[in-house]
Amino acid sequence: MLSFACRRTLLCRALNRGVCQIVGGVISPLLANIALHGLETAVQEAFPERRYDLPGRPQWRPLVVRYADDFVVLHQDRAVIERVREIVAAWLSRMGLELKPSKTRISHTLEPHHGLVGFDFLGFSFRHHTRDARGRRYRKGFHLSIRPSTEAQRRHYAELAGQIRMRRAVSQTDLIAVLNPKIEGWSDYYRVIGASQTLGRMDHLLWRRLWRWAIRRHSGRSREWVAARYWPTLRSRGAQERVWTFRTTDGYTLARHARPSRRHVKVAGTASPFNGDHVYWASRLGRHPQLSRTWATLLKRQCGRCAACGLHFLTLDEVIEADHRIPLTLGGTRALGNLQLLHGHCHDRKTAADGSDHQRRANTHRGWRQPRGQRR
Repeated sequence: MLSFACRRTLLCRALNRGVCQIVGGVISPLLANIALHGLETAVQEAFPERRYDLPGRPQWRPLVVRYADDFVVLHQDRAVIERVREIVAAWLSRMGLELKPSKTRISHTLEPHHGLVGFDFLGFSFRHHTRDARGRRYRKGFHLSIRPSTEAQRRHYAELAGQIRMRRAVSQTDLIAVLNPKIEGWSDYYRVIGASQTLGRMDHLLWRRLWRWAIRRHSGRSREWVAARYWPTLRSRGAQERVWTFRTTDGYTLARHARPSRRHVKVAGTASPFNGDHVYWASRLGRHPQLSRTWATLLKRQCGRCAACGLHFLTLDEVIEADHRIPLTLGGTRALGNLQLLHGHCHDRKTAADGSDHQRRANTHRGWRQPRGQRR
């Protein structure tokens, strides 16, 4: 759906002194969420769910996406966006807040509006394209492109370049130790989108900066010596091959921006880590403070479902048991790959079907006992 977007950032007009002292700190998003709770509901309740007087009865409630005090409103009709601006301004005025004019704008995701196309939100750039990189038209008419915003790329590269500039005399190991957390954090944030070209470009820009750093440290050495010193040759498939990876002689390697993408899965409904739904969050994250690491990993691997019947585990209060795919009595191991979670009754049926319970009773009757590390 092509839509107009109104990107807005709030401006504090009258806040208490204590709040003003922590604006920009780690607690600012929490305060903004508390103060602006209900804004989305106020906007959506002002419009009908559908327009039955229009062909196709399109959905008419605008979509509001908010993070702290930064939010976007999406709708296909510009008049609705203009009306939303008035509603939000009136809603904020009751708390002494107002929209910041310099950061509030209306744009279209496909057509230029005041010379701009698309919008930036939380470090991402959103816009539609009618043709791909080869100039071919998309079959649906347009395609949504989500990329790291130009400003986010500029800030990240400036931060890396500044760290390298301040550490001209440190060792390669110390420099890698400083750069790796910044590279990994930035890359993980943008792994949810297909941005391989942008991430590859960041790797190239960083390589050029590191090359100048290395040349400056050894101005009297040849380029070949510098490359062999900081980008050592690796043995690949039985042959000597140059792999341009910034690493030390003992294998400490600089992280790369380019890495496999990992699509983001939207949180279901109004789920929250604090609503007690341990099964859902363990299945989603693969970890939970009230579950063991093994159980949380298995729940994520099985997508919160029983491995036998395929039904969802609803709560941790129901009987959930860990099972060995290949029973220990039949030669199985305790490795994580041999474990699965089952409903209690599913576990009973599986044990009866594979004969492991009969084999265990037979071994016990003969006086044979499993070794301590392999007992079930």
